[in-house]
Amino acid sequence: MADHSKPVPNTRLRAVRELEFQMSRREFAKKINDTGRAMGENVACGPRLVADWEDGNVACPRAVYQRILTQMTRGRSMADLGFRLPAPAPSVRPAARQSGAQEDSVERRAFLFEGAGVLLALPLAAGQTPGKIGASEVRAVKAAVTTLYAKDHDHGSAPLRQAASEALHTAYQWLQSGTYTSRTESKLRSATGALSIAAGWLSYDSGRAGDAHSLYGEALAAARIADDPELEAHAFGCLSLLAKASGRPREAISAAQGAQAVARHLGSPRLLSLFNMREAGGWALMGDATATDKAIVRAHTLYAQGPSDDDPPWLDFYAPGELAGLECLARADLGQHERAASGAEQAVLLHGDAFARNRALYTADVAIQHAVRDRPEPEAAAEAAGRVLAFLPEVRSDRLLQSLHNVAGALQRHGRVPAVASWIEEYRTTTATGGGRA
Repeated sequence: MADHSKPVPNTRLRAVRELEFQMSRREFAKKINDTGRAMGENVACGPRLVADWEDGNVACPRAVYQRILTQMTRGRSMADLGFRLPAPAPSVRPAARQSGAQEDSVERRAFLFEGAGVLLALPLAAGQTPGKIGASEVRAVKAAVTTLYAKDHDHGSAPLRQAASEALHTAYQWLQSGTYTSRTESKLRSATGALSIAAGWLSYDSGRAGDAHSLYGEALAAARIADDPELEAHAFGCLSLLAKASGRPREAISAAQGAQAVARHLGSPRLLSLFNMREAGGWALMGDATATDKAIVRAHTLYAQGPSDDDPPWLDFYAPGELAGLECLARADLGQHERAASGAEQAVLLHGDAFARNRALYTADVAIQHAVRDRPEPEAAAEAAGRVLAFLPEVRSDRLLQSLHNVAGALQRHGRVPAVASWIEEYRTTTATGGGRA
């Protein structure tokens, strides 16, 4: 359940950073990224995330950051570093765990099968009339957004849709029926817009394009009412992604360019990089290789400028693996299958153990590109496809299921290859028993 009380500053972590490491937040974030790379973990920590940890806005970091921080501090636990660990799920027995991987697996399954709703419950009982709305309610909405993104990266959208819908309903009740100052209204409207984007993303990942479009539109309206350019740029970027996925390349390009126009004044080169990559996806879908290459070059150039204090927290997903992955998708749309397969493999490697759903999707793309390239490699395709099945059922996403369906279609013509035939049988068994159902 989200913590709706006033955030408790993590003075212990701040002391470690300032007194032991003698680093600024920017230097500490760079140290985290460097340590992660040395461990095979690819993350994009920025000073803003470090600030959220120290200010208590994030009670405990994601698992990948926990591993890195423990390594950096020579074995200190999260409690030693001042973080507040979540209470264990009631049904998980306190048995000895042999490895970090086993611990992560227990957490994932507890989340999937006990439900996600309790994580996002905002403090308003059914039928209760909102009263005075203040800073704690705004923090509650922001906490719900943070939780949604963190869990979505690991599990996909299926367990989260209902929880997001309920949280958004409560936030709208506060806006419509609560009493608040004009300053609180602006903050609450921005937070609710961010929650609309998170809910829209879950709808998109679940194959509900119409719902996603409506939610992104609500976020765009909220951004303009609240005069929140970051939220406006984010909404435009999401609309670009949705338009491309729906086969509307001109709309995708226009929305991506709209996002860039707003984001140019926000001081975040990596945010601009993402929106240039969104534009590249639109040009690729149109078949314009020259415009695609230009947008990709701009995206890489901007990304190379590094993280910024002005990077929004949700941009955490846009790590080097995602940059490579988005380029591979554009290459695939242009029919550049060898470059697409290579880029997808790079994306999977760069993601490390983070962002399970995205790793699964890019691994599926590896399989497809091996199957459809000019000189197909069915064994390599089957090997990659087998890795995709291993993500089920922990990752539940309609897009992943659709990708698996596409893999099966691409491999059908290679059905006489033993490795392919074996995978097709495993795929049919897995989906028939509900292992991949969202």
